Amino acid sequence: MAGPVAFFAVFFAYPVAAIVARGLKTDGTWQFGRIADVVARSDIRHVLWFTTWQALASTALTLLVALPAAYVFARLDFPGKQVLRAVVTVPFVLPTVVVGTAFLALVGRGGLLDAWWGVRLDTTVWAILLAHVFFNYAVVVRTVGGLWAQLDPRQEEAARMLGASPLGAWRKVTLPALAPALAAGALMVFLFTFTSFGVVQILGGPTFSTLEVEIYRQTSEIFDLSTAAVLTLVQFVAVGAILAVHAWTVRRRESVLRLVDASVTARRPRGTGQWAVLAGVLVTIAVLLLLPLAVLVGRSLDAPGFGYYRALTRDDGGTFLVAPLTAVTTSLEYAVAATAIAVLIGSLAAAALARRDAGRLARGFDALLMLPLGVSAVTVGFGFLIALDEPPLDLRQSWILVPLAQALVGAPFVVRTMLPVLRAVDGRLREAAAVLGASPWRVWWEVDLPMVRRALLVAAGFAFAVSLGEFGATVFIARPDNPTLPVAVARLLARPGDLNYGQAMALSTILMVVCAVALLVLERLRTDRTGEF
Repeated sequence: MAGPVAFFAVFFAYPVAAIVARGLKTDGTWQFGRIADVVARSDIRHVLWFTTWQALASTALTLLVALPAAYVFARLDFPGKQVLRAVVTVPFVLPTVVVGTAFLALVGRGGLLDAWWGVRLDTTVWAILLAHVFFNYAVVVRTVGGLWAQLDPRQEEAARMLGASPLGAWRKVTLPALAPALAAGALMVFLFTFTSFGVVQILGGPTFSTLEVEIYRQTSEIFDLSTAAVLTLVQFVAVGAILAVHAWTVRRRESVLRLVDASVTARRPRGTGQWAVLAGVLVTIAVLLLLPLAVLVGRSLDAPGFGYYRALTRDDGGTFLVAPLTAVTTSLEYAVAATAIAVLIGSLAAAALARRDAGRLARGFDALLMLPLGVSAVTVGFGFLIALDEPPLDLRQSWILVPLAQALVGAPFVVRTMLPVLRAVDGRLREAAAVLGASPWRVWWEVDLPMVRRALLVAAGFAFAVSLGEFGATVFIARPDNPTLPVAVARLLARPGDLNYGQAMALSTILMVVCAVALLVLERLRTDRTGEF
């Protein structure tokens, strides 16, 4: 655990603590009274209320829309199921900037709704809620559907034989068994929407602001580090509480019932009801998930002769110091470096946590590993600039700064993917190899690695996709001559003009295609034991 602990202490805890100290310290004295002053402000209370309200509404709406799909993927078998499962997961690995851009092309000025019916939803809360459902749809499908597929269907059938209606059998037998997975999925959706940044930044306009957006505004526009520090502490406490409850629900889910092999519980649809549910889910996926992406691609092709794509190769001397297309190469290089760091740190952490004699300290560290997913990435990015500017950690001019920030987000995905597989390895195999004279390194190489190789590839793929789309931290630390794809998209959208808008759509399409290809490869590698994601 020494490596992962040191990594998170230096590159997560230290930058966050540095920016909080910078905001709450005056002449070396802590000004804790500033916390009450900031929270008492009416504009801040409005931000806190909207952040919580939209997260609750997004969570409820996502559960309502995604639960039928969780049932379909868990209980029904139909042609193209694996491909559709990959398609459903594509939005989750897309950067939030791309999600916001896709919905901007659908519901914004000149979008599909505007062209057909004269309706614009950008800068409204409905655009934000729909984009959050789009992004988190796969979280519910995988978290709830994964457990649903492993519940023994004979229990529900027994209830039906004893006179229960289909709805009654589901409510009294299946729903209580699914409760831990429902709670875990809802908490994850709430966490992602509570800390939403890219979606709200693009679709909310000046009207709506979440905690994450307000931290960015206070830091980069108003330069009020004191208020930003208070908001960071509020978000930190809220996220810590969410993750603590989530860890409890995961432990309940792991021991709730005796589970069966998921491959034997799905069957061909039977009856009008099951066919109707399948058809409804397919229509929902087409309208909610595929339509925004299709509109995004269409808007990127509005200029004749791939004009927007060709414009990406030219340096306009204004938005960037280089041609926008160089962001593709830069992002890929950064993502590869971040993936290597995340896999190394995440694998070490997973190996330590998988030990059966791991104590409470290790379990607590398991929960802390998830904090980078919920704590303000804006705070981390700005904290890098403040904290890592003196020897021996003067990294502000180093290219490694961006991969380090991206690896912080990728490492939790590596841990969550590797941990269940490592725990499934029979410890007696390691003991037998050790008795026969194998060193600990050789035991890992010849016993553990062959069993976890596939999960390791899946973990690396998720870390790559997540690193490629990281935006909150890199928006601060990416240099003007080396912008990443999400940063380039945001900068183009911030400038007026059809050419800038079209180039943003083109770059978003490129980023979407890269993420989709990575995910399709992962689905071919995935087994039933490769973790929550």
